[in-house]
Amino acid sequence: MRNGDDMDILKPEDIKKRFEGKFWVSPYSRILAMTDGAVVELVEDHARGTCYGGAAWEVHHYPKTSSLIYHARRDGPRNIFRTRIGETSLDLVPGLAAAGIEKVSTSKSEIRVQYSGLGGAGVAIAMARGQAEGVEQVEVYEWGGGGKRARAAVVLPRYEKVVFGIDDTDSPESGATWALANEIGYTLGKEAGVYHLDHTINQLYPQNPHKTQNCVSIAISFAVSAEKKDWLVSQVKDLLAEHTVSDETGLAVFSGIDVPEDLKRYSRMAKMRMVEVEDARQAAKQAGIILYAVTGERGLIGAVAAIGFYDDPDSAVRVDV
Repeated sequence: MRNGDDMDILKPEDIKKRFEGKFWVSPYSRILAMTDGAVVELVEDHARGTCYGGAAWEVHHYPKTSSLIYHARRDGPRNIFRTRIGETSLDLVPGLAAAGIEKVSTSKSEIRVQYSGLGGAGVAIAMARGQAEGVEQVEVYEWGGGGKRARAAVVLPRYEKVVFGIDDTDSPESGATWALANEIGYTLGKEAGVYHLDHTINQLYPQNPHKTQNCVSIAISFAVSAEKKDWLVSQVKDLLAEHTVSDETGLAVFSGIDVPEDLKRYSRMAKMRMVEVEDARQAAKQAGIILYAVTGERGLIGAVAAIGFYDDPDSAVRVDV
């Protein structure tokens, strides 16, 4: 459909039909967008869920091109961008700064991300992203392809981000906290309006006398619709209570995107020395984290610490950070 502003508005099925059989268009697998009201996090599973190179290329180029992007990382074929809400102009340079995000806006129910790119990067903007799971529609200003520039906006449902810190679910005889947390994420991620994003293993103080063996806590994060958020928290609590084999299981719940600096400091401290439950409660209060002593309080220490590194899995597994 073309509107009066000289813009094509298409649903994913329209784009699929338009480019069916075109092997030079490789669709993205899924795109999700979350906001806390101040910033937006964009999670893009690149072409066919296998294009590591495309993800690496975009994570390299987009932050250089767009001043809206303040954080970018790659997890396999997945791009993760954090952006400010607003608009900027892009100075596109072939091979050096060839694509980026030029506008991000939010409404009560949607998040709109506008891209611009040259050449093959332009193909990714509307033709490939427009076919992804999670996209409501695409607004195309310039189609691009070949050596041409493309400009388009992708309209996505608005989600919130919720991060759960979990610790102390096992015993010397049985259980594994990392696996229990992963199964909870996998199970709940099948629900409509709930997407399990990632799983982070956080190393704690190895000399802790209360440890079962390796002394780690876990963070799992979700994109969730506003109406499903309370349900999700309740389900995580219930599943932990049902499947833990420890009487000291703790759960911490963080609603947001960026990790506060005070929380990072607490998480580093929990890697280097013994800390107390009261330290965890104070760190949680400062960060707006809600705590649940599922079967006991000791697990709250590691549960809060896990959230401090939920978005940095390579650092989370280390003690010396």
